[in-house]
Amino acid sequence: MTITVIENNRKQRRGEREMKSIKEKGFTLIEVMISLIILAIGILGVASMQIASIRSTSFSSSLTQASIVAQDSIESLKTLQLGDAALTGADYTQPDVGIFKRAYHVDHLGTYVAIRYTVSWMENNNQRNVSFTALKAR
Repeated sequence: MTITVIENNRKQRRGEREMKSIKEKGFTLIEVMISLIILAIGILGVASMQIASIRSTSFSSSLTQASIVAQDSIESLKTLQLGDAALTGADYTQPDVGIFKRAYHVDHLGTYVAIRYTVSWMENNNQRNVSFTALKAR
């Protein structure tokens, strides 16, 4: 009977060790929740950077298109003769191109003419503009 009790005690201790090792192999609910919170904070950070990137890309695209419109228009004005009606006054407004409003200003300065061409547009309730200045000799 003593042998049986000793064997039962051994089996019981072995079972307790196996239960401890099984418990130690898993994660507690608190550990999983903390891991999920850390993961969620990381994902929110990446999402906010993505939103900022999209806004910057949109602004860059509009700025590039406005620059192309302004450069093309100022180049066509530079091809005109100095006596042309488009170069005699001071301020001019041209028809809109898509979202872009176009205007230019002409200054007669001695032996040359300064043409300042401005393209403006609205983006996120903010007025944006790009300007180019060209000189045309008489």
